[in-house]
This record gives sequence, structure tokens and C-alpha cells, in this order.
Amino acid sequence: MIQRSVPAVFMRGGTSKAIMFHARDLPADRRAWDGVFTAAMGTPDPHGRQLDGMGGGVSSLSKVCVLAPSARADADVDYTFAQVLIREARVDYRGNCGNMSSAVGPFAVDEGLVRAADGLATVRIFNTNTGKIIHNTFEVEEGRARYDGALAIPGVGGTGAPVQLDFLRPGGATTGRLLPSGRVLDRLEVPGFGTIEASLVDAANAAVFVRARDIGLEGTELPERLDADRTMLELLDAIRRQASVAMGIAPDAEAARAVSTVPYVGFVAPPARARTLSGEELSAEEVDLTVRIISNGQPHRALPLTGSLCTAVAARIAGTVVAEALAPAQATGPLRLGMPSGVLTVGAEVTREDGAWVALAGSFYRTARRLFDGRVWVPGAALRAARTEAINEAART
Repeated sequence: MIQRSVPAVFMRGGTSKAIMFHARDLPADRRAWDGVFTAAMGTPDPHGRQLDGMGGGVSSLSKVCVLAPSARADADVDYTFAQVLIREARVDYRGNCGNMSSAVGPFAVDEGLVRAADGLATVRIFNTNTGKIIHNTFEVEEGRARYDGALAIPGVGGTGAPVQLDFLRPGGATTGRLLPSGRVLDRLEVPGFGTIEASLVDAANAAVFVRARDIGLEGTELPERLDADRTMLELLDAIRRQASVAMGIAPDAEAARAVSTVPYVGFVAPPARARTLSGEELSAEEVDLTVRIISNGQPHRALPLTGSLCTAVAARIAGTVVAEALAPAQATGPLRLGMPSGVLTVGAEVTREDGAWVALAGSFYRTARRLFDGRVWVPGAALRAARTEAINEAART
């Protein structure tokens, strides 16, 4: 089998990992990218392990980021996120990954896309998936991003240098509207289940939230328990697909199957005593809200960062199921989200303008690390097939 190689960097961003590419090193026709990304990740894999590629068998480890200099006045780099599915030969570009966004600024500086003086540097990122601007602030030393530091984040062993992420005007990232249905509370008709109340919110990425108790859960369940409950995962996906239609993301529930990245589906509960993946016990007093999110059909081991931002924004919108579950004392300030890996603190600024809810900004601290750089090898046949499909598609149109 003849293989070809493409320059790449492998990085951790928050609780995710991804292959980082320069757009200049990929085929000019973006329709050929899917073949490169799926081959590099080892997709499709019916066993769900991606052993023949760089993927790790879970959605948070099957990601690709593509960077290029930006022509926009308000951005330094353009960043395109690709979620590579695991069992299907498919790539989804409909949403952004907030965790990997924390690696974009350091990558841009290390790779010379952005020049920065020593000290705190801010890289302005335009996310092409959502059309939103993200500011990425971190320490630079000797012209390169600094990765060592004292910040620990839930779900990642050890500590690292803090990376501040500020999402500017994150509302409507997927659908164009913070509340896609125009309501804070909707009633979805879910086949085989019936009617369920849900809040449909779109900030950084679209998400649908339901009460844990309404689907027979406590909200503190760990991923292993949810993974073993196929009936529950099927119900959550059915809710996600109905929400996708209600939000205008897909025309019908069947079409929504193919749009797996968004909306996220989350279930929330008031603060509660819970055990984390590491065995640590959290008290109810340590959190303001309990939340679990399903990402690409899998229970997330931490929380997707964009999903966390959407949760925090929803918590600040009166009348949503998320705001209802929020601890009464937490009317203002950053929110502590109780999740499987511990507690994630999120800042979200939400206000009302002309009678409508508006998300002004959301912020987090993450860590990132450059793991290796070199060349990723993909079968030549994958590249040829992708290019042939691009040519055929061009001919059809």
C-alpha cells in the first residue's frame, strides 16, 4: 500500500486532543479534506477503537483543527474545526470545539502564523464553523507559547500554563439565534417516549437541555453507567434529533442523524453530592449546577467547552430548565458546573436588549500542550478517492 504524508502537529487542548494542520498543506479543494482526516484518524472502525490511526476511540480524541492566516481585520488566524466520527467514514464541520480552541493560539505562535512578544499575548481567532471571534490569551517566552504552569483542570493529570478563552457574542453560533425557537421552554414530541419539556439554546454551539428527573435520571450518573444503558442513549439521541428539527438545524429527524456534532444534548439537575471519575466525592455545596452532556452519541468524560458555555448562558436566561436547576444563591458571577471529572468554572455575561436575551461573552481557563510534530501518514488511495469524489461532485453541480 502506497502512503503519503502530510505535515502535522498533535496537541492537547483542554480535555481534547487533535491533529493540527496548516491549511496550506491540505488539498486546495476542501471536499478532499474528509479523505485525509478519516484516514489519519483511523475511521471508519467498526470496533470503535481507531487503532489504525491517530484517534482514541472517543469523540474528544477524534478531532482535527486547520489553521490559516486571516484576512479579517478583527482576527489573526482562521480556525476550522473538524469532528471525525469513529464508526462512520464521516466528518462533521457544523460546530466548534472549545477545548481545542485553547490550543489554537499557542499553535499559531509556535508555527509563526502570529508573532508575539514575550509576556501575555492575545491571539484573535475567527472560527469558520460558527462565524464567531474567540480571544486566546496565554504566556509567551522566547517567542514561543509557554506550556508549563500551575493551573490544574478537571479531567487532565498534572498542571499547565493557563490559557484564557473569551468567546465574544457567542449567541447564534449554529442557528443565528440565541433562542432558535424564540422561547425559553419548548415541548418536544419524542417518538416512543412522549412529550418532554426542553430548553433550546445556541451559544458557542447549539444545545438542548432537559431535566434529569424527566428522563428517569439523577443527573450525577458517570459515563460508564450511561454507556451501558443503550436505551437511555437512544432516548437522548431521539431528543437531540427532535431538537435539531425544532432549531432549524435539520429538516427532519432522519436528516438530523447525519448532523451529529450539534446540537449537544444535556441533562441538568440541582447541586447534588456526586462521585467523580477519579473517585473524588463532591459535595452539593461545591457546585452551582449539575450537568451531563452527550457529544456525538457518547457521554462526555468532562464537558465540551462550548457545551459548558452554552450551559452557563442558559443558566442566566430566566425560565430555562437550566436556570430552574441553578442554586438559588447563584444569581451572578461565575458558575461552578458539576460534571463527571469534577468542577468546571464558567463565566457567562447575558443581558436583555430591546426585550430579547443576548449573550455578550463567555470565558474559561484551560491548559494546552504541544505533544509532537512531524508528518501524519495516510493511504494514497484515500487521497485519490477523495479527489475523485471532489471532481465527480464538481461535475454533478
